[in-house]
Amino acid sequence: MTEEKTTPTLDIRQVYIKDMSFESPMAPQSIAGGGTPKIDINLGVRYQRLDEEGHYEIVLTIEANAKAEDKTMFLVEVQQAGLFLIQGFGDTEMGLALNVACPTVLLPFARAAITDVVSKGGFPQLLISPVNFEMLYANKSRGAQNQAGGGDAPTLDPRPGNGETIN
Repeated sequence: MTEEKTTPTLDIRQVYIKDMSFESPMAPQSIAGGGTPKIDINLGVRYQRLDEEGHYEIVLTIEANAKAEDKTMFLVEVQQAGLFLIQGFGDTEMGLALNVACPTVLLPFARAAITDVVSKGGFPQLLISPVNFEMLYANKSRGAQNQAGGGDAPTLDPRPGNGETIN
């Protein structure tokens, strides 16, 4: 018998905010002229296979912490999620789909949510720069290879419930 090959599919089923928070612990003083803040931005990607058909939940988390003189002006976190149908990819391509293609789709939604909530919090718009997820994933893969003593890029566990994070 010959194995039936599945045409590679990456289909966006739904995009949604899984969690969002905004804090402005020093308001209204921070809004009324707290100076120019230093803004630290962290991001992470995690995913979870939901079923055997190839449905995955991808969650892009972006945290931004604005500080002036070691005092927090605002802290915002958005977990922008998406439900994707991903089928027919080999391990390497699946890693790229989960860690590069899907987060790239989610980033504009997360950027818009952050800009909106920061503005509504009384601060100037916070514009998040574009992110090169391919470079982040390549760096993560190289780091995993170095820890393992070389060899191929890490393979994915295709069972439901497996999740990974790029930081």
